Amino acid sequence: MTNLLNRDFEPSATGESNSFILDRRDFLRSGAAGLVVCFTVGLSEREALAGTGSMIGAYIQIDTDGKTPQGNIVTVYIGSTDMGQGILTGLSQLVAEELMVPWAQVRAEHAPAGAAYANPLFKMQLTGGSTSMRGWWGPLRQAAAVAREQLKAAAAPVLGAPDPSYVTMSNGTAIYNGNSVAYSQVASAAASQPTPNPLPTPLTSGFQIIGKSVARTDIPDKVSGNAQFGIDVKVSGMVFAAVKHCPTIGGTVAAMPSKPSGALALVNLTNAVAVVATDTWTAMKLANGLSVNWNIPSTSAAIDSNNISTTSNALLTSASPTGLQTIVSSGTPDTALSSATFKIDATYQLPHLAHACMEPINCTASVTATSCEIWAPTQGQASCVATAKKLLNLTDSQITVHTTFLGGGLGRKIEQDFIAQAILISRAVGKPVKLTWAREQDFTNDKYRPSAFIRVQAGMMSPSSTSTASLGALVYRNVASSIAKQNGSTNNDTGAVAGATSLSYTIDNKRIEFVPNNVGVPLGYWRSVGESYNIFAVESAIDELALASGQTDTLAFRKMLLPSTNSRALAVLDAVAKLSNWYTAPSAGRARGLAFMSSFGSITASVVEISLNPTTLQIVVNNVYTAIDCGTAVNPDSVEAQMQSGAVHGLSAALWGQATFTSGKSNLSNFNTYRLMKLREMPTVAVSILNSGGPIGGIGETGVPCMAPALANAYAKLTGKRVRNLPFYPGATMGGL
Repeated sequence: MTNLLNRDFEPSATGESNSFILDRRDFLRSGAAGLVVCFTVGLSEREALAGTGSMIGAYIQIDTDGKTPQGNIVTVYIGSTDMGQGILTGLSQLVAEELMVPWAQVRAEHAPAGAAYANPLFKMQLTGGSTSMRGWWGPLRQAAAVAREQLKAAAAPVLGAPDPSYVTMSNGTAIYNGNSVAYSQVASAAASQPTPNPLPTPLTSGFQIIGKSVARTDIPDKVSGNAQFGIDVKVSGMVFAAVKHCPTIGGTVAAMPSKPSGALALVNLTNAVAVVATDTWTAMKLANGLSVNWNIPSTSAAIDSNNISTTSNALLTSASPTGLQTIVSSGTPDTALSSATFKIDATYQLPHLAHACMEPINCTASVTATSCEIWAPTQGQASCVATAKKLLNLTDSQITVHTTFLGGGLGRKIEQDFIAQAILISRAVGKPVKLTWAREQDFTNDKYRPSAFIRVQAGMMSPSSTSTASLGALVYRNVASSIAKQNGSTNNDTGAVAGATSLSYTIDNKRIEFVPNNVGVPLGYWRSVGESYNIFAVESAIDELALASGQTDTLAFRKMLLPSTNSRALAVLDAVAKLSNWYTAPSAGRARGLAFMSSFGSITASVVEISLNPTTLQIVVNNVYTAIDCGTAVNPDSVEAQMQSGAVHGLSAALWGQATFTSGKSNLSNFNTYRLMKLREMPTVAVSILNSGGPIGGIGETGVPCMAPALANAYAKLTGKRVRNLPFYPGATMGGL
């Protein structure tokens, strides 16, 4: 995995997001890139995808079983994983709009693993980096527009139309001269129609479903309990497994223990021992009771939070640290900094974080000599196939991946450790196996978000006017472990400074550096990736510089730093000011803090309003206000929900989130030592959505990064104390609910 999750994808010159411009030749040869259409008449997903139907690609199925008055239901097969963000619904809205079918006739399912479902931005089937809508906005609408024209072509002779151009489409029917025919009646014929030449242009206006808060396709089954999460999977003849990992990072099995009574088998997984039993609870109890001899490498002792802090702080100030990467350099920032009238030099520290998904790690696998079938709550279907191929020496066609719903993904379920374990256990016992990690195994064997130690030096001259200003100098250095380097990349890790490199402010001279400090902690992508720590440093520093220069209105200060031509960014700041009543003083004992970000293709600003508990003097978050411009909000309700969930995710991390290590061992055990926001602590979260019509932006990550700096800025305003080291309350425990 590269650092693609941190990329911002640029719009084309025509304004269409992600530079997606497709001609007929591209379309005809694009099966491997996922730009093809599928009609499958009256078949189940398994039958359709086995190739027994009339297939044109992979996306759209039209049933003919009379489930609706119009006699057809459109099923959309989605390559992205729905982790609760509603992407099955959002992407299906694109198809429904182009096909001109009522929303009630549309359903969505996770697609299997396959090249046709590769995200056009990643060129692989992976969900992360807020790229699903950005990647599929153009291609999926194009594919559905092709399907619409093929339906027209099939309907024209049935309706007696001179040619397809005379046929109109409405509510899932083709219409000509007062007569109509349901899509279901011509779907089979449509499947054999040639691809239109030239390709039809997707709709650009008059949307009936895009931009509407339609009912989500996944909610009914989730409410009724029929939705299948990974932990719900049942396969005939399966057995159950749990694991006991070496508690020290880097440790391996030295000698296998004796098989305990009640276990069907023990399997050596190199850094863990799996116990196979007749049910999950028995497997977990037996795994917990295992006494395993471990080989512990001498280097593991150095994996220690105190050591990490000492080395990181030294690297922050070193003139030429080993591995220094200069990611951005323009002008003469050191000279400009020395001559600045107002300046700051501040260091910000952020800890390792766990993912803490509500659904524990799990995977079901069935391995035979010639096949591998996987059922998993995964964000990385393509990686699952690659893992199985590597372990089993099978071909793509011999591997099947079923994506279930996820009880939280947050980047953790991109990883392949639990997938590989399930495959190896199934191969060892010769049966389908459901592997479920105990919660403690999940916390102590996570792929953690890196800690980050960031030094920000910034300076400016006196503003030339009350409306415009620029940063004269920015020297920025982040010292952190590199996810990209851990994954084998030899390139500069631009993702490690994501957020710092996408600043919208006018900066005359700047240098942005990354110094990798790979300390041995297993790393993984965490919701909002590099922005989760860089935006804290940047937006805290902006507030500090504003106050150092005598600018008490930090929102107005940000507007001064933004180019007057950046109308979208200015509009977002104006919107959050209005939403939060920024220019009206808050109630006594309260303060508001602001943070701003342009990342993941979207522009976001958040205001956090806080007070202090009169007894404990700890922070109470009263209100959160967020304004976002993501170009076009395909489903405004989902956008609002993602901003709300991002708020609780970001606030929990800022207030209490922390994973520490002692001599190679994680100090986490369960939620009791990993404090999250409780329901009674949840603030009101108000959201303003700006539909600027700009390129499509991401949503899943964007609600998180502004929370920590807005909180710190509010706290500084309320108390006069600047918190630069997160979390606010280290060592907090969960306690009662």
